[in-house]
Amino acid sequence: MAKARNTAFFCKECGYESAKWLGQCPVCKEWNTFVEEPVAQAKKAPSGQIAAVGAGKTAVPVHISEISLDEQDRTPTGFGELDRVLGSGIVKGSLVLVGGDPGIGKSTLLLQVCRNLAGAGKRVLYISGEESLKQIKMRANRIGMITGDLLFLCETNLDTIHGAIERSKPDIVIIDSIQTMFREDISSAPGSVSQVRESTNLLMQIAKGYGVTIFIVGHVTKEGVVAGPRVLEHMVDTVLYFEGDRNDAYRVLRAVKNRFGSTNEIGVFEMEEKGLSEVLNPSEMLISGRPKEASGAVVACSLEGTRPILLEVQALVTATNFGMARRTANGVDYNRINILLAILEKRCGFAMSRYDAYVNIAGGMKMNEPALDLAVVMALVSSFKNREVDPGMLIFGEVGLSGEVRGVSQAAQRVSEAIKMGFTSCLLPKSNLEKLKDEKRIRLIGVENVREAIQLI
Repeated sequence: MAKARNTAFFCKECGYESAKWLGQCPVCKEWNTFVEEPVAQAKKAPSGQIAAVGAGKTAVPVHISEISLDEQDRTPTGFGELDRVLGSGIVKGSLVLVGGDPGIGKSTLLLQVCRNLAGAGKRVLYISGEESLKQIKMRANRIGMITGDLLFLCETNLDTIHGAIERSKPDIVIIDSIQTMFREDISSAPGSVSQVRESTNLLMQIAKGYGVTIFIVGHVTKEGVVAGPRVLEHMVDTVLYFEGDRNDAYRVLRAVKNRFGSTNEIGVFEMEEKGLSEVLNPSEMLISGRPKEASGAVVACSLEGTRPILLEVQALVTATNFGMARRTANGVDYNRINILLAILEKRCGFAMSRYDAYVNIAGGMKMNEPALDLAVVMALVSSFKNREVDPGMLIFGEVGLSGEVRGVSQAAQRVSEAIKMGFTSCLLPKSNLEKLKDEKRIRLIGVENVREAIQLI
């Protein structure tokens, strides 16, 4: 009889397990991501140690009519932007992963959430595996006074943490971070794929068994050496990513998975001296400081979930000094810019192959919605001709390969946002104009193709 193997190969990106090393992962298709690690062995808990969550309970199926839902199942966090991303609040017994680059503000945001929840009468347990209690208090003093039932614990052993949760019976638990946690029955180092996966599995059992909401912090590294949040996405209920440049004051919180709400919503925060503050009107923030009488700058409208956001699209077109023109995109899809430049050259007769093109979205935002196509085209042509686009005009629309301007969803909400922000005209697809024919508060200009739009410059 063959001896059972004590090790297995795991993909660092998605957690796929294989008995042998593979060059390419068959699940996520990434190359050279397999590492050999010990396999978790099932061990019998010795006497006096904490039993598994839910041990000894009898599983009884119930009918769907017997399951009750009420508004108390959602707990507000004190941040309207975070509640929007979560789906109107925290769900009891859920497991939430908050990912992002180191230093982006994950721990600061969660500590502020703890302060708000403790002040609202909730019992909160903050567990840190990276900072000491004194370091946490220094950060707590920076964000403001903390009142209420908020407990702190510095520990990395999950068996000890399990016992602390069972004794203190908190409503909310913060784990900062999952890469520092370990289980004694797994011989691999903290942060490895085996440790991260088994630790998250135990936390999931605690959340579901005790009805405790658990937030897990996960770091993301460019090298991919540490097992990042991508290994955990299929195990948790909600995955939130904190985006933004560390040198920029603004942060974007985006949901990429949410079993209790939409994944299209975003929350915008600003990093200040006393922590993170909500940006209630991102449109005003993103279009503030616009250049006056400058070519290559237009205002577009992108839709994130149910929220229309106005942003400034900037373009710079200059003659190339080399045989091959250079293209640079910041905040928009690079390949999409190449397609729009090819449309301008083929359908409109602009020799864009002789010019370098640089496209940027001001404010550090990243948008991939097709409704930005027409704004990018207008910004490129404006810079090419060195003519200013009307600063009171809002632009949105999708551009097809034939140069046609196609309709976009929820055009009425985009126009309403333009009116609220004081714009006097709106350039939009002609197919969207029919549903907005009763709108008299703003001048609406419908176009069928790119050539009609370019004539306005």
